[in-house]
Amino acid sequence: MPDKDKDKPGDLVQGTLDMLILKTLALEPMHGYGIAVRLEQMSKGVFRLNAGSLFVAFQRLQRAGLITSEWKATENSRRAKYYAVTAQGRKKLNSETREWARQVAAIARILEAS
Repeated sequence: MPDKDKDKPGDLVQGTLDMLILKTLALEPMHGYGIAVRLEQMSKGVFRLNAGSLFVAFQRLQRAGLITSEWKATENSRRAKYYAVTAQGRKKLNSETREWARQVAAIARILEAS
């Protein structure tokens, strides 16, 4: 029986989107559409993000002081809001990454139990 959900875009675990946005911005400042494309490419199509959830995440991250934004010209001379990670955002990314690895290892141990 084929896995009907195999090619369906995945839903991100609560809080994971913020970590993935911070990681993407730690590589280089980007505009929202660029972030969405990068995450879809890096996840090999598993994560397809809509503009609404990204916008809410950007607001949340800015309020927390984890990212900043500024309007700039894009590659094709349009204007877009570019986001960049702050020093506080890098610190948060490092702690979230460590915690994520700890949780993934714990889940793997539970799933592998016989």
